[in-house]
Amino acid sequence: METRPTGLREQKKQATREALRAAALRLALERGPDNVRVDDIAEAAGVSPRTYNNYFSSREQAIVAAITGEREARVAAAVAGRPADVGLAEAVTEAIVDQYTDPGEPGRDALLLIISRPALRDEFVDAAAAIEHPLSDAIAQRLGDTGRQTARVLAASVAAAVRLAVQQWLQTTAASSTTSGLVLPSGSLPDLLRTTLAPLTPALDAAERQAGRRPPQ
Repeated sequence: METRPTGLREQKKQATREALRAAALRLALERGPDNVRVDDIAEAAGVSPRTYNNYFSSREQAIVAAITGEREARVAAAVAGRPADVGLAEAVTEAIVDQYTDPGEPGRDALLLIISRPALRDEFVDAAAAIEHPLSDAIAQRLGDTGRQTARVLAASVAAAVRLAVQQWLQTTAASSTTSGLVLPSGSLPDLLRTTLAPLTPALDAAERQAGRRPPQ
């Protein structure tokens, strides 16, 4: 009985967040992001502007949140769900690549929206930071309690690498669309992600060996 109110409260908060981000993306696609105000998003979601500000600090943040969804949680869950015989470096890399290259995310219209506005591109890149804390918990699970500090450092490094890959991908795509008039993903995001994450493989492997979770190679 003690936990039920908290559970219901969290469900309500999650529903409000989802309503706000869905309204933000829908209005931005319909009107263009420059013609969407925070008040418009709040009204479309059925909440007050003050409530909106409890969830998002800008319209760009809400729009990007609609595109990325709960990606940080999905990345962490994918790492935690990898079999024990899969190395940590492989588990992290494959989780990142899988969750960042879902065919449905972002869609063509959403991608056009992102690359057409520098503020949205910046917010989309910055959203990579959200993976750090959930990923840290997932890595710590694999390393055990003694590896919690190491997990935080590794997760921060992974988030930074992902940010660089996404930034390069968006910049290249934006430049390509400016010259060709077509909005098509330029370059391979999976390849960029694997390239930027590759230098972290030795550190991830070493942490796993030190924790006694993987035999020396």
